[in-house]
Amino acid sequence: MRASILDLRYHMKEILQALERNETIEILYHGKHKGILIPPARIQNLSTQNHPYFGMVASKKSVAKEMEKLRGGRYK
Repeated sequence: MRASILDLRYHMKEILQALERNETIEILYHGKHKGILIPPARIQNLSTQNHPYFGMVASKKSVAKEMEKLRGGRYK
């Protein structure tokens, strides 16, 4: 489900019901993604092993180069 800032303000009941149905809510501000609300049952299933940044400390690459790769260039 997607919800804007106004939806959070005026339709909180529907958003809470969606969370009870175990749906993930994407928060939008001016049409751009700003965050995600995850139901508590799904948070327990997340682990650091599955996170894309886990293990970066052991990497032999330069931090600056790795961050540049993750962020991407300004112009493509």
